[in-house]
Amino acid sequence: MGELETEVETTRSEVASSLRDVADQLDGDGDVTLELGGKRVRLNPTNPVTFKSEGESDWSEGDTEAKQSIEFELVWWREARTPEAGALDVSTEGE
Repeated sequence: MGELETEVETTRSEVASSLRDVADQLDGDGDVTLELGGKRVRLNPTNPVTFKSEGESDWSEGDTEAKQSIEFELVWWREARTPEAGALDVSTEGE
C-alpha cells in the first residue's frame, strides 16, 4: 500500500474543524474517513493507537521569519491483507 498526502493553505478555524471531525470519528468504533487530495480514504484504527505529536520552530540567526509547525501522527497495527481484500479503501471524491 502506498501513501496519500495532501497540503492546502487554510484558516486555523478550518483546521480545528477538520481535527474535531477526525477526533469524533476516532471516538467511535467505526472507520475513520479522510479527504486527501480529491480522494476519500477510509481506515479502521485498532487499539492501542500510538499518538505522536511534534512542535518545531526552524530559523537561523539573522532570519526575519521562522517556519513553525505542529505535526500529529497516529500509528496502529493490523493484519496485512492484499489490496483485493480491502486493506485500504480509497475512492475518488463523489463516488
